Amino acid sequence: MLADLITTLSREFSGVAAKDYVAHIIRHHRIRNSPGFRDAAQYVLDALAQAGVAAEIISVPMRDGLRYWGQTGFQGWEASAGTLDIVQPVEAQTRLCDYRESKFALIQRSGPTAPVEAEVVVLGDGTELSEYAGLDLAGKLVLTRGEVGRVRELAVERYGALGLLFDGMKDWLPVRQPLDLPDARQYTQFSWRGSEKRCFGFVLSPRQGAALRQLVQTRAREGQASVKVRAAVQSRFHDGATEIVSARIPGETDEEIIVVAHLCHPEPSANDNASGCGAALEAARALQALIDAGKLARPRRTIHFLWLSEISGTYAYLATHPERLPRMIAGLNLDMVGEDQDQCGSVWLVEYPPEAMSSFAGDLMARVQEELAGDLKNLAGNESYAFFRYGVSRFSGGSDHIVLSDPSVGIPTPMLIQWPDRFYHTSEDTLDKVSPAMLAKVGIGTSAYAYFLAQAGAPQAQWLAQEMLTRYRGVAARRVQDVITAAMSAAQGEELAQSVAELAQKAAYWADREREALATLRRLDPAADGWLGKAQTFAAQALQAEVKRAEEAIAERARALGLDKVPAAPASPPDAWEAQAAAIVPTRKFPGPIPVAEYLHRLPFERREEIRAWQERHKVGREMSLLALYWADGQRNLLEIAHLVAMESGRRDTEFLVGYFGLLRELDLISF
Repeated sequence: MLADLITTLSREFSGVAAKDYVAHIIRHHRIRNSPGFRDAAQYVLDALAQAGVAAEIISVPMRDGLRYWGQTGFQGWEASAGTLDIVQPVEAQTRLCDYRESKFALIQRSGPTAPVEAEVVVLGDGTELSEYAGLDLAGKLVLTRGEVGRVRELAVERYGALGLLFDGMKDWLPVRQPLDLPDARQYTQFSWRGSEKRCFGFVLSPRQGAALRQLVQTRAREGQASVKVRAAVQSRFHDGATEIVSARIPGETDEEIIVVAHLCHPEPSANDNASGCGAALEAARALQALIDAGKLARPRRTIHFLWLSEISGTYAYLATHPERLPRMIAGLNLDMVGEDQDQCGSVWLVEYPPEAMSSFAGDLMARVQEELAGDLKNLAGNESYAFFRYGVSRFSGGSDHIVLSDPSVGIPTPMLIQWPDRFYHTSEDTLDKVSPAMLAKVGIGTSAYAYFLAQAGAPQAQWLAQEMLTRYRGVAARRVQDVITAAMSAAQGEELAQSVAELAQKAAYWADREREALATLRRLDPAADGWLGKAQTFAAQALQAEVKRAEEAIAERARALGLDKVPAAPASPPDAWEAQAAAIVPTRKFPGPIPVAEYLHRLPFERREEIRAWQERHKVGREMSLLALYWADGQRNLLEIAHLVAMESGRRDTEFLVGYFGLLRELDLISF
């Protein structure tokens, strides 16, 4: 079923052509709502027209004060020049940054400044108030490795600095430590929300930053005159629009399968994400060519491609086309897909949608990936295996699929990504790091996934149900085996009792998620109830068999401990946070995730400091808050949501969730 489709697509799809698309896209400085982004969108539109694919550019207003669901708007920005030079001491005079030579040399969305000379003050991270004690920053520039939004808030807003010099380089172990790329500049930007004191900033490489830090500190230690730099930036902000390139391969109905690739990021940003855009372009071209040639039938559903600004463009498109949401059956998000794995250290991953949006989509894409992983044969020629690294991942987020796969939006969307990437978000993410062979693999997989779902009816849905059940049985067996393994190390009856209680909770959760995933096959076959009920029954029976195996193993362990039976787990009363959570039923005010950081500026500084300290205490990251929001359906209370998040992520922090949803209510983003 898939093999023939992949063979047909492989004869048409060109990884070399996809890389050529990438080469053209990276010539544009593609900052959201900028002339460079607009030019890149026009290139994509022209390439689609040349390929005979029907397409248009949709222009959606974008400015401060607008809101698309929970996403706040922002002004457009463009820069024409930016330079940074050491002017004192004379013997150290040199140019550190030139925007003409590297678009990464500016902190993106920097404000303008006439040429100004200023002293350099060295900070560490500069993210803690304590670092500013005794410093005079008025009219000076700070050199920092910290998160620029936080440093700007403190150094510029509160202590009068003119701007920032940033020399940070985030590590991505095991493929990158900061000094692994000594001459690269990290992609850094200001996120203005309308009311802040705007400033400018430059990005130095780690090597430049280390040398400048040493120069400043040595001269201070020796009592010499301070180091001064001259900075100049030509830039402007303006109200504008965000462009969305929309292309359709028409089907027989108004239902859609959507493929999304974000077009933004600084020049060149080849793998992130010109590679996703190039792969999507060639997928659209190849599918259209095969359909026009009669080698593939016209699909039942339309295949809809979107090239847009990451996340903000997805919000804007969906919020301005709400009538299309019920017709969107499933999606696929292409983000960083073309990596040369030897250079980048990456693995091609299929990232599943969140479990609150359980569906057929992740399993189908995983099967497509496996079909493409037969590059090589063993010595006897009787077994195939991959010549590249690949795998699957549970939901992590960080790209456009966080919006699409939100249950309030309802479009199950896996992400294809290469991760980690040694050159991610740096000036060294260049064309030579892009592999045409990998673009071909991912692009063929994208085309196969999209066309399979666009064409799917009852036979394809029934086959996919069997594929899902096969995977489910394997995953269930492994999960149960993990419970057994933990139980076998139990030294007391209480620990065994806890194992039994956890197994019962987890099994109920797994069964519910698989039942929901199978139910989404009705989107492909509305008459599925007969065979679908049998598939759901089979899934339940398969899990019951695995649970029975675990119960027998745990009972055997109890006998080994000299117990007649496994004792019952003691019931523990809810603590104060759980009692609060049980009384809260959050109701969402609009579809899609809530980028809460975009609203915090509305609160007084002291309140923001309290929130920051609270976040530091819990350290659960954005995953827990995002997953919890997905489970909030207006019916579940927060204690039930905390339980579901724990089942999905393995982490439970009810106190954090009470505080987080309280913050959302304080910001008038949800109600309860």
